[in-house]
Amino acid sequence: MTDSTKASLAGLSPDTSPERISALFRDAIEEHVKTFFEQQRQDLTRVSPRTNDLIDAISALSSGGKRLRPIFALWGALAAGGSPDDERLLTLGTSLELFQAAALIHDDIIDHSDTRRGQPAVHRKLEALHRDNGWNRSASEFGIAGAILAGDIALALSETLFNRAEAGPTARELFDEMRTQVMAGQYLDVLAEQTGSQLSPDEAAENSWTIVTYKAARYSAEKPTLLGAALAGADQELLDGLSDFSLPAGQAFQLRDDELGVFGDPAQTGKPAGDDIREGKRTLLIALTRQRINTEQQAWLESVLGRDDLDDATIEKVRELIRDSGAAEEHASQIDALYNQAMNALDGLDIPAQAREGLRSVASAAVRRHA
Repeated sequence: MTDSTKASLAGLSPDTSPERISALFRDAIEEHVKTFFEQQRQDLTRVSPRTNDLIDAISALSSGGKRLRPIFALWGALAAGGSPDDERLLTLGTSLELFQAAALIHDDIIDHSDTRRGQPAVHRKLEALHRDNGWNRSASEFGIAGAILAGDIALALSETLFNRAEAGPTARELFDEMRTQVMAGQYLDVLAEQTGSQLSPDEAAENSWTIVTYKAARYSAEKPTLLGAALAGADQELLDGLSDFSLPAGQAFQLRDDELGVFGDPAQTGKPAGDDIREGKRTLLIALTRQRINTEQQAWLESVLGRDDLDDATIEKVRELIRDSGAAEEHASQIDALYNQAMNALDGLDIPAQAREGLRSVASAAVRRHA
């Protein structure tokens, strides 16, 4: 952190708006991420300059973004009496960003996604690199192999940074649990795409809730909040209270993400329209639809889910089915209910007023977003 950034974060008053604090911390994370990748590029160059392809791909993916997880960690720390200019908090936040990068890289391979955040997915970038240079053998296989390794590097670097944060044994346990749960949740997501049609609509809905919770909610909101709080010395009572807030906030965040995966504007999401339909995602939105349509409609829906050759007209027909069934409305109601549950839990916490408003602000930004 530069002296000017540190001074800005250290000189905040109790009247500084949560949005201003989050923005300053986001800038500090951006600076920290950039500096870290510059160091890693130098280290890998000593192995071979050709390995920079991997670091460059991870760095491009990690550039910019909402920095949602570090900001949840920031406000978790401030809820426990921490300071926004704590260098350890920046290191922890950057570790979370690297873990996110690893998850996205591997997720895009699994889902056969072509784009991420409006640019080619890492495996597609490396595939193009192979093709542009006229290298031997399969460009596609090279892209996938390189991206797997890029994701592995991001995961390893995330661990390196977490260790540097020296966040303590409670945070260590939370971090380890987060990683295992995300990978288990990802497997359940893959499994659901293969077996979803064999589950009853009610079983599918229950299964989708498990995926929402463990693949996304816990690592997007709950665990980052608790990690920040643990770093700042929170006791178990505060951690439990923050969990009551951040878990439903994270679930609402993921349901909103699933909604955008079907109805989102590609110009804002950076993903093709209806991408989750082409990928055959067995989300709660799909499960709610199956609960509300007849046998013939269910058969048609099953015939198109997971087909990557769907045209825009078919995508729109699926959207109409979801809307007409009432599933979209019910899904939106569940997002609102989870958000209200999180806000009620937040209002009951005995934490500084500024931290309460900061947590409210980041949760609102996560759930009410359009991208």
